[in-house]
This record gives sequence, structure tokens and C-alpha cells, in this order.
Amino acid sequence: MGNCSRDYAIEKIAEYSEKLQSIEQFRQPEEYGKYVFNEAAIKQYLPKKVADKLLATIRDRQPLDPSIADDVANAMKEWAISLGATHFTHWFQPLTGGTAEKHDAFLDISPTGEALMTFSGKNLIKGEPDASSLPSGGLRCTFEARGYTAWDPTSPAFIRRHQNGATLCIPTIFCSYTGDVLDKKTPLLRSISALEKSVKRLMKAFGCGEEAVCVTLGAEQEYFLVDRNFYLHRPDLVQTGRTLFGSAPPRHQQLEDHYFGSIRPRILAFMTDLDQELWRLGIPAKTRHNEVAPAQFEVAPIFEELNLAVDHNMLTMDVLRRVALRHGMVCLLHEKPFAGINGSGKHNNWALSYGGRNLLEPGDDPQQNAVFLTVLTAIIRAVDLHSDILRASTVSAGNKHRLGGNEAPPSIISIFLGEQLTAILEQIGQKTSEGGPMNQKQEVIRLGGEVLPLLPKDSTDRNRTSPFAFTGNKFEFRACGSSQSCAGFNMTMNTIVAESLDFISEQLEKLSPGDSESFHSGLEDILARILHDHKRIVFNGNNYSPEWVEEAKKRGLPILQKSMDALRTLLKEENQELFERYGVFTHTELSSRFEVFLEEYHSRIRIEGGIALEMAQNIILPIILREYDSALSILTRMKTAGLTEGAEGTRSVAAELGSLVDELTRACKDLEEALGKQHEDILENMRIVRAIVDRAEKVVSDDAWPLPKYREMLFIYN
Repeated sequence: MGNCSRDYAIEKIAEYSEKLQSIEQFRQPEEYGKYVFNEAAIKQYLPKKVADKLLATIRDRQPLDPSIADDVANAMKEWAISLGATHFTHWFQPLTGGTAEKHDAFLDISPTGEALMTFSGKNLIKGEPDASSLPSGGLRCTFEARGYTAWDPTSPAFIRRHQNGATLCIPTIFCSYTGDVLDKKTPLLRSISALEKSVKRLMKAFGCGEEAVCVTLGAEQEYFLVDRNFYLHRPDLVQTGRTLFGSAPPRHQQLEDHYFGSIRPRILAFMTDLDQELWRLGIPAKTRHNEVAPAQFEVAPIFEELNLAVDHNMLTMDVLRRVALRHGMVCLLHEKPFAGINGSGKHNNWALSYGGRNLLEPGDDPQQNAVFLTVLTAIIRAVDLHSDILRASTVSAGNKHRLGGNEAPPSIISIFLGEQLTAILEQIGQKTSEGGPMNQKQEVIRLGGEVLPLLPKDSTDRNRTSPFAFTGNKFEFRACGSSQSCAGFNMTMNTIVAESLDFISEQLEKLSPGDSESFHSGLEDILARILHDHKRIVFNGNNYSPEWVEEAKKRGLPILQKSMDALRTLLKEENQELFERYGVFTHTELSSRFEVFLEEYHSRIRIEGGIALEMAQNIILPIILREYDSALSILTRMKTAGLTEGAEGTRSVAAELGSLVDELTRACKDLEEALGKQHEDILENMRIVRAIVDRAEKVVSDDAWPLPKYREMLFIYN
């Protein structure tokens, strides 16, 4: 591996400008949802009575009538075959953080030896993958392998096409033979159910009739693109998804010219292809743009029902990878693929509606505003009481490198509300916990009257440093990593908000909504006490400032900067009791999650340490030795020729190279020893090795350096 490889990679990249004309033109919107067994397909392929029963389950969450399973399966098969499918799979989300699938053909053989295409209700409803070969946190052993997948009818089946065929994918949950949950979807569905009940209870306390509750999500997905020719010459990218070595180039993102900049032709061709793929899968990709760092981009969808949005985000990540390869690139979803520049996050925009009305949006009358402020207050309480498990939901080996760096929010959880909304809540919260006014001179806003001024949707500024920001009619959680499933945070958010709503409802149920003045006076007292007790979580300033860390400590907020400290909060008795009380996790299931997350975290760091050691010893050190040998040879020839000019400089270069050889040899030995120790030791020794290698990159001649450099990977892609 040498300069010839890097030159060849750049030559291959240059060829793509000639291929743009052959890219297929974007199709019209009528293709949206073409590969989804949606309402239109259901009505087309099923008898009306069967279709109505299935749609009642999907729309109204009615229990599934098992008698329609065979009819639905047959219709799904006929629809899938019409689109070229030969196989089906139960598509599920195990604790790996990705998705899993086992393909079975529709093929069956008749007694006379003829090929039949069959798919039964039993095939649709239940599958049986091996549960012991996927992470279980001790819930399954090798000799206890049986696991089950079960159809989730609320998330539509879809077709995934490949080069010469297609597969019918059926979204499912995944559990063990004993019924323990082994996936990310089931706890999410449980938490949605819990939150729906709590919202209905609150609205009943307000005297409202029962309506449908909907939790929605808009997941903004950030990613990097690098040319595949560069990627294949970077073993660290191939093995870990991030560069373990690389000296920062003179120019990276400091000119601030990439964000929202003109999209380059090759990237725009990729994005167009991406949109087409996503639209056909019924994923409402809406926004595409350059992100802050060079070679970094974002795709964002229209808001959807939470369960579907999580499934769609998992699909989006898969489609990003596949479409990138089609365009000769690799999509990097790691949170920090390049040191020293912005990392990638997944911004979770969470909202809640009742009867089609967004509960996080001020209304046109006092009643609606009272509900809005009650829900807002409940969320403030929930986040303050349970910021530790919200922080735990962001933990990953990749996100560790991103949180608190550049654009990413810090690991201290706080809420941004904006000055106007904060001022309103402060007026409501003027009363002490005993109910007396804190400031007799300041007028108290009465919840029975005009609670809020008329607020535009954008009544707050945006705070990019806040991990949890109110952005007009939703909360944006910015701390999640780009490679993480949305399920973890949203499951946690649903659960803690459900508990907080129930806390308020229990007190409101003692009041009479028929007596408006008494009810709103009582509500005012309740909200005032909560805001007085939990206002510490609200911070509208700069979360990056050192002063905020000190202020957060004074407020008593959890400072969980270390990943292991954050993960251990899952084992706290009060957190386990909370999830168990709301039916999201059993004690055993939550404990198993801790074991899975812990093992994955350590495994990823050991993999990084192992490949860093291998690259340093087998790729970098030999190059430095060759350069050292070359410098010594030059000095020898100078001496033989009796030349003194240039000798001082050459000796200086040789001395630097010799020093690098000694330092890197020692550092590699220390890293090798650290691989058998704790992850902190591995990370520290990797840091030392990296510093030496990055210094070597600036000393070794450019034509000898074996790895594609940052300046190439970040800027050369067409």
C-alpha cells in the first residue's frame, strides 16, 4: 500500500463526473408507497369485510381478529409476488441496535412434484429465529435457543428490492421462548400504550371526551459520505466505522461554507436516488442538505406516528448504506468518524396529540392553554426526575466521542424553553409549595383566564447547545447518536411522561371540572408546586460554557459524563420500579439491557484498540522505518561525497523519524497490554498511539504515507 493506491483512488473518483448523465431521472410522486402494503393495497387485495377488520386494528388499535390471518397472508403474498418477491422475512430489531431477518421462500412442493407459492396465516403471525445467537443479556443460553417473532400489524409490510429480486418484509416483535423481550420494538409499543392511557386519564380529568392519542416523531438523520476507494484503504473505517488515525487538514469546517451550501452533482445524484428509494418505501423524506462538516449531510422526514417513524428510521439507515454503494461511496453513520470536526447525531423531534390536536401547541382559548401548560409542566417534571435514564438512552461507544464536542449537546440533561415561555411558567410558579405568593407585587397569571398571549409557532429561539429543547410545538432531543435506534430514547420519554401525567391526574381527579373557577384555581396550585420543585432543569443559556457545568452542580443535576456511570442508572431500584410499573420492562428484562449495552460498549472499544494496534504495527511503523532508513542512506551518501549542505536538516528529520520509531514501538506495546484491561486503559493508550501516528503523518513524505488523508476523504468525492 503506498502513494500509487491513493493516486489510483483519486483517479477513479474523477471518473464519476462522466457518469452523471446515466443516472435515472426522478420518478413522479405517484410512486410514493409503491412497495408498501398500505391502505390502498389492503383494499385492492382483500375482501371489504376483511380489509375493514385489518384497518380497524391498524387505525383504531382494535385487537386483531385471528380468523382473518389466512386471508391477509394470501393477499400479502399475491401483492408481493406482483412486485417480484420470491421470499418473505420477519423483519425485527434485536438488541444489536440494527435489524435482523431470515428469508424463507414462498416455495412449496405439491405431492406431484409441482412448485407452489404459498404463505399462510401462521407464517404471517409467527416466526421462530434462534434467540441464543443474538444479544440477550443472559436471558437465553446456547442450549435454550428458541425465540419467536410476532407480526406487528400497526407497521405495514414492505418490499425490499435487490439486484435480481425482492423480499416481502413483515415488521415484527422478538421475544424468547419464556416470553422475555429481546428487541427494541416491544418496549416501545408498551410505552406508547402506557402513555396513551395516561393522556386519556389527564384529558378526562379536564372533562374532555375520549379521543385518539398519537405520539409522533420526526427523526433528522445526519451522515457522512466518503468515496469507496478511500474507504477500502482505511482498515479502521472498515472495522469500526471511524478513523482511528488522521491529522487534521489546514482547512476543514472553519470557513463555515459547507452548511446549506450548494450540493455537488455527485452528492445530489445520490440524494435524488435516496429520495426515490425512500418514497417507494412510504418514508416521507422531506429535507436534504449539506451539514456543517465537509462531506456531512442530513435527511429529514415529515413527522409520523412514533412506532412507524422508528421503523422508517431503521430502514432509512439501511437505504442510505445501499444507495451510497450504488454511487461508489460509503455512508458513515458513526457518531464521530473524523476527529476534530462535527460528529453526526439523530435529532428526535417528539410530540403528542389528542383528537388530532397537538398538546404541545398553545390553543385559542383558556381551556386549551391550560392543557398545554399542564402537559408542558408534566414534561419538565419528568425530565428533571428522570434525566439519568434519558442520559442512559444516549450511551454508545460512538456517541461518547461526540457529546459535548462542536455542535453536539453535553451529557448534562437540561431543558430549553426560551425566554417568553419561561417567563410565563415563572409567573405560574410564583407560589411556594404551600401556595402563598412569592412576590406580592408581581401579577400572577390565572389559568382560568387568558393564560397565554397569542404566540406564533416560533415563540422561542433555537438553542443548538441544548440536549432537550422546546422548538414551538415539539421537543427536540439532540443528544442521540446517528447510529442509534430511536426506540431507546422515545421509549424512555413515553414512560417518564406517562408517570408525570398520572401524578398530575391523581390530584386533578380530586377537583371538579364542572366548577371552572375552583378547578383552574386548584390546577394553578398543582402546577405552581411542580414548577417550584423542578424549575432547576430549565436552562436557556449556553450549554457549552464551563460556567454551566458549575451551575448544574449547584442545581443538583446529574453530571453523568462517563458512559458507565450513565448506564448504571438502569440498575437503580427506582428506575427499575418505574419501568415495571408501566409494563415497559420487567426487572429481568431491564437488567438484561444493562448487560447487553455494557458488553457491546466494551466489545466495540476492544475492536477499536485491536485494529489501532494492527494498523500502527503493520502499516505505519514499517513506513516510518523505511523513511528513517532513507534518511540515513542520504546522510551516508552526503558523507561519502563530502557534502555538508543539507546535512543538518537531514539529521534533524532522521532524528525525528527515529524518535517516532521508539515512541510508537513503546506505545504499541502498552496498547497491547491495555487490551486485556479496562476500557479506560484501552482508550487512553489508543489516544497516545494516535498522537504519535498523527505526528508521523506530518513528517513522513506525502508519497510514502499509506492511508488516505483527511484532506482527501473529506473534500474529494467528485
